[in-house]
Amino acid sequence: MEVKNFAVWDYVVFAALFIISSGIGVFYAIKERKKTTSREFLIGGRQMSFGPVALSLTASFMSAVTVLGTPADVYRFGASYVLFFITYALVIILTSELFLPVFYRSGITSTYEYLQLRFNKPVRYAATVIYVVQTILYTGVVVYAPALALNQVTGFDLWGSVIATGTVCTFYCTLGGLKAVVWTDAFQMVVMIVGFLTVLIQGSNHAGGLHSVLEQAENGSRLYIFDFDVDPLRRHTFWTISVGGTFTWLGIYGVNQSTIQRCISCKTEKHAKLALYFNLLGLWIILLCAVFSGLTMYSHFKDCDPWTSGIISAPDQLMPYFVMELFSTMPGLPGLFVACAFSGTLSTVAASINALATVTFEDFVKSCFPRLSDKLSTWISKGLCLLFGVICTSTAVAASLMGSVIQAALSIHGMCGGPMLGLFSLGILFPFVNWKGALAGLLTGILLSFWVAIGAFIYPAPASKTWPLPLSTDRCDLSNVTESVPPALSSRPAIAETWYAISYLHYSTVGCLGCIAAGVIISFLTGRQKGKDIPPLLIRPVCNLFCFWSKKYKTLCWCGVQHDSRTEQENLENGSTWKQGAESVLQNGLKQESLAHVPGYDLKDKNYDNMALEKITHF
Repeated sequence: MEVKNFAVWDYVVFAALFIISSGIGVFYAIKERKKTTSREFLIGGRQMSFGPVALSLTASFMSAVTVLGTPADVYRFGASYVLFFITYALVIILTSELFLPVFYRSGITSTYEYLQLRFNKPVRYAATVIYVVQTILYTGVVVYAPALALNQVTGFDLWGSVIATGTVCTFYCTLGGLKAVVWTDAFQMVVMIVGFLTVLIQGSNHAGGLHSVLEQAENGSRLYIFDFDVDPLRRHTFWTISVGGTFTWLGIYGVNQSTIQRCISCKTEKHAKLALYFNLLGLWIILLCAVFSGLTMYSHFKDCDPWTSGIISAPDQLMPYFVMELFSTMPGLPGLFVACAFSGTLSTVAASINALATVTFEDFVKSCFPRLSDKLSTWISKGLCLLFGVICTSTAVAASLMGSVIQAALSIHGMCGGPMLGLFSLGILFPFVNWKGALAGLLTGILLSFWVAIGAFIYPAPASKTWPLPLSTDRCDLSNVTESVPPALSSRPAIAETWYAISYLHYSTVGCLGCIAAGVIISFLTGRQKGKDIPPLLIRPVCNLFCFWSKKYKTLCWCGVQHDSRTEQENLENGSTWKQGAESVLQNGLKQESLAHVPGYDLKDKNYDNMALEKITHF
């Protein structure tokens, strides 16, 4: 493979963007150095506005994995990926209207704190362990993706780039708290859009215009989007993306610590919801840019595919290779693209490492050693950042074996995020589910999702379900062509043709539904939870939507939880009932500081306000 090295201006652009990103982190680390409380560090004092939070939410899960993986996926499998447009809308609506109100009004800092309030400590610890595993695996993929781009376009050693990326991110996560991460993400979101638009403008001009790009994509069967085949084994259809994709991304947005932590940092619940809805606009923009980049790339390589011809070694190298060819006479622009992928990863990985260290310290270290001094606590936290930085960097080795980075990332979220989504759904939607049902459901969901995912890794799905659309090498140098053949499917058990062949987007569906089903059954067998013992703010009475015509049936579906307006109003005004319920649940060791988290409710604006919350918690 011919490596096309950076020019001087590419390095200048790349370095400038990297320095600016790091500079934002250093700025906030210095500015907030006197505000050393965990509240300031973790959730920005709960005084963030929706604008930067919205940009941060988009950038966090749309980093190098999207920049490299989505265009390559569209190039190989077609533009059906654009159906995630529907998925994102469903996910944001459900998150803002179903999950966010419960977390925000509860006044919690960690999503797993909710699980202790609703169930007990073992359930919280089990969920925390799964989150740690999920985040380590996902972060490994995110570290590997930009290193792959650097290896392709600059000639840097691949694993040297991985180590460098992990080292920089580990350093960066020690600089500042949530404010630094949010504003850095906001800046990098702008860089990502500029990078995509640059590729789209130059690429479409090179192909003869956008109309020419779409015409060539149509001729190459890349615009066949609406496939309504209900077969769950098909990789991408309307149903696998809209249903399986919704379960997968709801696990990412609805109950993920990184997302919820940003949302509850907003000054009011209205700001938190606005952040999610404006973030939806960002998701749509990035999605459309990535899809059109893939189509533009296909129009450029339609007669000589660099992957099947052996010019590049992996599909995820398609986008950086395309950029280097497209901007071969325009120094600086390849550097902008690589900075787009690389710098977008820094904040995501740093936030993950910081979240891992925070969760581990708060949930495990403090439980074992509750009397640690502030100085020792700080050093332990830094040590945990370093430890998880090394672990996440090492996991990048596994990411190189997982195929497409976009499929690897979503598979990981599906395997772990699905059961977690099921667990929180049990707590928020099913008042009668007890802690035994919740724990059994979580374990069942994990076993099912890992079973199908590991089986699919060992026995790849049949070629008829996943093989990419035709790629041509007619105008390639025949001496470099290596024939691409479907993977061998000999000696496969019967289950490999059905259960293991299910679309990777359904891993989350399997885990979530398995968790809910097992949780409900076990709860009935072991004795249902009494609704009167559950604070109303921990349950979302969605049954009201379906039983609006009958107060009798609404009350029946509440399962004893006091959702009547009088009780709710009393909780909103003084929080006494809530605090008593929380205290009874948290008597086994949660900090007393958490017991003072009383939802602030502005009766005039009918809105939950963190300013009121602060006035209550700071006696």
